[in-house]
Amino acid sequence: MPKNIFSSWKSEVGRNLKPQILPKPYQHIFFDLDRTLWHFEENSKKVLLDIFNDFELSKHIEFEDDFIQQYYIFNDLLWERYRENKIEKDELRSERFNLTLKHFKVINSKLADEIGNYYVEHSPLQTILLPYTIEVLTYLSTKYKLHIITNGFEEIQHIKLRTCKIDHFFNQLIFSEKVGVKKPHPLIFKKAIKNAGATIKNSIMIGDDYYADIYGAQRVKMDSIYFNFRQIEHNYPVEKEISCLSELMELL
Repeated sequence: MPKNIFSSWKSEVGRNLKPQILPKPYQHIFFDLDRTLWHFEENSKKVLLDIFNDFELSKHIEFEDDFIQQYYIFNDLLWERYRENKIEKDELRSERFNLTLKHFKVINSKLADEIGNYYVEHSPLQTILLPYTIEVLTYLSTKYKLHIITNGFEEIQHIKLRTCKIDHFFNQLIFSEKVGVKKPHPLIFKKAIKNAGATIKNSIMIGDDYYADIYGAQRVKMDSIYFNFRQIEHNYPVEKEISCLSELMELL
């Protein structure tokens, strides 16, 4: 995240919010999907390794790990621009592999498009979930109504949920594409709460991205749990933090 953006929302949180004590009488739990339930890194890595081999990229790139690492850099950069409405969905999809190949002096837009299409087709079919996802969703679904709020592309997220066989756990699926704004914009959280028939007070958000998920929830004064799976050191003003989903069975 650009430093100036970080400074602005961090100062806003510091001025207007105070930590809250959990638990509360929640009825609705809103989850992010990628990197919170669906294991983005592992699923993506599997497809990227297949791409490296199937498209014979070793002719141009010595190490597959270099290809994967460089893709992540450009993918994160373009997703940041997408969240800020600086690029459209189609540009994000086409440019991330084009930029990656160019980094390795491979100037071939047709190849980049073919790889991009392969990735979009195969990535959502991967089924690796974060540890304890099924156990936690099974447990929570007996006590709460569960929902998804995601900035991911609608058609892709539907496939992920169905393929991983976790779609039946969720009552409402809220997609930024349909709402017209992306997390952390307050409107997507307000829309999600309205669609679920919930209220701010009886809802809680769980996600791995502080800026999109936690700060977004804080902007509408919605309780939240920061899922810091990678245990990144930070000084974010979080209400509650976990590093494993299994902790939710004790907290909620």
